Amino acid sequence: MRPSIILPLLLIMLFVRLTLHPARAAEVTRPEQLLQQAEETWNRGSRAEAIAMVTQVLLADPKHRNALALRGRYFSELRQDTKAVADFDAVIALDPRAPVLYQHRGWCRFRLGKFDDAIADFDKAIKLVPSMEPEHWQRGIVCYYAKRFEDGKKQFELHQTVNPRDVENAVWHFLCTARLSGLDAARASLIPITGDSRVPMAQVHSLFAGKAKPQDVLEAAEGGDAKSPNRNGQLFYAHLYLGLYYEATGDHVKCREHIQKAVTQYPSDSPMGDVARVHAQVLKRHSK
Repeated sequence: MRPSIILPLLLIMLFVRLTLHPARAAEVTRPEQLLQQAEETWNRGSRAEAIAMVTQVLLADPKHRNALALRGRYFSELRQDTKAVADFDAVIALDPRAPVLYQHRGWCRFRLGKFDDAIADFDKAIKLVPSMEPEHWQRGIVCYYAKRFEDGKKQFELHQTVNPRDVENAVWHFLCTARLSGLDAARASLIPITGDSRVPMAQVHSLFAGKAKPQDVLEAAEGGDAKSPNRNGQLFYAHLYLGLYYEATGDHVKCREHIQKAVTQYPSDSPMGDVARVHAQVLKRHSK
């Protein structure tokens, strides 16, 4: 999906809620200095060292809210989701009204395959900040995996009001509708999209509309400069949405083939990369 404004807004809210009130330099405590140093260390790429610095604060004060929230974010960014959830559990127990904590924990729970728990977290974040509900495409995607297709469909319809040029939103709406009412109904109600310039999104939309072939999507993704920095991303999205298309049309062999290519040959570090990896895990469980 296109970048969301949810996370930047929530990070600002977390900063406002959890950091110290403005104070003279002499009043800044050593734990807060260590956390600031940890953030600088993390931004330099020294991940283990940054986590060790935050952990040092927590060894002295296991209920230090800032340290728990920061380490939880670090574990989340490293996709060490079980550890991240444990830290978010602890800080939410101390501060149950910080929406960014539910947002982060919800996505970690999604990556762990705990779909209903993830939705509960997103619902709590929305309850705390109702204005974020239309932006919340993540909730719609998790509803699809939780088989709450009606809820997912409604979420994507709501998201369309704030993100009208996103082919991916139209596709996920299609996927939920197809599960509820069949392919013909999904094609008939496919949300029209113009202005999504990302390759190969125009071809992806045409594919789900029944106006293009899978090969058209691949040719678009493979076109242009083979050394372009965008090429891996183009092929990732092509294979992800081909996999989802084949799932919707009942070809489970080709679905697995394309999802596997998205995950292994053209991996993405984006939230949609997380979605592809979760989908691969779901397919693996079903194959057993």
